[in-house]
Amino acid sequence: MEQRNPISYVHYSGFARKPNDHYATPDWVTEALLRHVRLRGPVWEPCCGTGAMAEVLSGNGYTVVASDLHDYGYGMPGVDIFACHAMAGECQSLVTNPPYGDTGSHKTQDRSPTAMLDFVRHTLSLAEGVDGQVALLVRFQWIAGKRAASLLSSTPFVATVVLTKRIRWFDMGERTNTGQHHHAWIVFDYQRARGIPPSLYFAE
Repeated sequence: MEQRNPISYVHYSGFARKPNDHYATPDWVTEALLRHVRLRGPVWEPCCGTGAMAEVLSGNGYTVVASDLHDYGYGMPGVDIFACHAMAGECQSLVTNPPYGDTGSHKTQDRSPTAMLDFVRHTLSLAEGVDGQVALLVRFQWIAGKRAASLLSSTPFVATVVLTKRIRWFDMGERTNTGQHHHAWIVFDYQRARGIPPSLYFAE
């Protein structure tokens, strides 16, 4: 019998961002994905933070299941995606900014390329069970790594959406620095016929 996770909580919150080391994904980043990729069914955002990405998805007509390991006042807290063995609720797509990025705030930061590989493999295993989709925001440089390239070549990797503008993770007015890294969305789809080369899009 197919195992389902007991996550059906959809929450759109007006809570202010808490003063911790969480950095919300700017709206334009998620909008860039949605200009090029059409998602199926309800969407799971498993690292929702304060809900920045979930709110954009909801605003574009998607039903969103939002969860996070930590409690940021949004979605369902205490949900460890690595402890999940199936997609949340009835979700057919998973979209998130994996928590192995630029801030250095995570215990796995010193091995972030490996941690990202583990995250991609796990999310793909969840999506495979429902012939679903996965869209993950990663550093563009990460894609060029040997292990990442090997993983992408052996999975239903269907598209890259390259962000030509660098992400600013927080705003300090005139003191705000330009982002240090280029990022891209990598998109997988278990309903895509094998043998079709992945598409490449540019967005800002």
